[in-house]
Amino acid sequence: MRPKYYITTPIYYVNAQPHIGTAYTTIAADVMARYKRLCGYETFYLTGTDEHGQKILRAANAEGMNPKEYADRIVSQYYKTWADLNIKYDYFIRTTDPKHQKAVQTLFSKIANNGDIYKGKYSGWYCTPCERYVSVKESSPEGLRGGCPVCQRPTEFLEEENYFFRLSKYRDKMLDYLKKNGDFVEPVSRYNEVFSKIEMGLDDISISRASFDWGIPLPSDQKQIIWVWFDALTNYLSGVGYPEDEGIFKKFWPADVHLIAKDILWFHAVIWPCMLFSAGLEPPLKIFAHGWWTMNADKISKSKGNVIYPADVIDRFGVDSIRYFLLREIPFGQDGDFSLPALLRRHNNELANELGNLIMRCLTMIEKYNGSKVPKSEGIDSSKELWNELFTSLEQKFSAYMECLQFSLALEKVWEAIKMANKYIDDTKPWVLAKEKTGRLSDVLYNLAEIIRLVSVYLMPFMPNTAEIIRQQLGIDDEMISIPSGLSFGQIRPGTKVNKGSALFPKVE
Repeated sequence: MRPKYYITTPIYYVNAQPHIGTAYTTIAADVMARYKRLCGYETFYLTGTDEHGQKILRAANAEGMNPKEYADRIVSQYYKTWADLNIKYDYFIRTTDPKHQKAVQTLFSKIANNGDIYKGKYSGWYCTPCERYVSVKESSPEGLRGGCPVCQRPTEFLEEENYFFRLSKYRDKMLDYLKKNGDFVEPVSRYNEVFSKIEMGLDDISISRASFDWGIPLPSDQKQIIWVWFDALTNYLSGVGYPEDEGIFKKFWPADVHLIAKDILWFHAVIWPCMLFSAGLEPPLKIFAHGWWTMNADKISKSKGNVIYPADVIDRFGVDSIRYFLLREIPFGQDGDFSLPALLRRHNNELANELGNLIMRCLTMIEKYNGSKVPKSEGIDSSKELWNELFTSLEQKFSAYMECLQFSLALEKVWEAIKMANKYIDDTKPWVLAKEKTGRLSDVLYNLAEIIRLVSVYLMPFMPNTAEIIRQQLGIDDEMISIPSGLSFGQIRPGTKVNKGSALFPKVE
């Protein structure tokens, strides 16, 4: 049996169209899913939309629409944007799907049957934009006057008879689980944050609402709807068949990694595993909380009015430039400032001048000096062994960085090889070797063809369109683009016809 890999993004609220922040998480998950497929894993990549809750109801009412019609309109924008960004997910889940509703009610019933749900009265502050309760412990003096400690927007005072989940019961279990699984939450700063907060104690949480009806009804009380976060978190189960398709569910659960932004860490790293413990299910293997994109040190968000939409930059730079920039510019897990000048520099310097120039130089010389066919290596030039050693080392480092979701470091190693290849051309001077008419020219051209083939394999998860074009330019087949079998040096067949085509990355002014 092939090993499995199950990766998820959070499901995104449909109160607005997707922006560069949601694209960031989705591209990162797509890169990991593509990488694991190349490595031979049976991979499941889940993304989707969160369509219930008061925030969505109010957004729909503001436009004079019913919430389902409103959600359908926004979801169509997600479909289009993810297609434009070349996101290859396996399933797109919507919380309005009937099978998802059944999964939520089933999970709720299992937790209730375990004695972990009781009826009580909630009295306190609630942040509708975050769909979260503001506890007494996290309330500052400003919070007590109604400010959300996460988004700083006004909260509302609620007083309702609701159903509660005994989150407090799982404090010791969570601490013990974290001690035994030190990589459950990453980066380590997020792990420490979660651990410290749990040590301070856990409060039971309200998991239903009675003041509006846009949500999934409780199986035992149709007058109440399930809290939107309980509803949303369950998508990670329903997306792989829970509870009806037991075969798929058993194959892929537990999830290997939930990719999320740091502002929703508590829901995923604490509330979610406790819900699963109560229901007798395994928690996910890893929660990875990445940082925010900022603009002039301000978080990019609709509420701040500094949103960047993918279409705004795709038209100018191309989709693979955007995918490359987002995962190359900052270490995954940290905050980073988004700027068009930085994107322009990455595009023109690294993609156009270094990668694009390397490929064009290589293919032009094969075309000019060997009739557009990859020559046979004569074994005169000793560089083949050096390149073989370099790419063997690159494979080990690249894989290690990818497993840790350190995308920028993985790309940095690939770019070291690209820069060395450009220097190799300058040092060997194929145009001079052509005049000498020795077998060394054939060796150099063969090595260059292999170098760009190998570079295309490493770039495929990040820049799939670019990797496919390079493959077509080199005339190679799919057997040469897998990991790890396609990473050994010397696989391209002599006589393979190349087609240099046009420049991959025209410079942007």
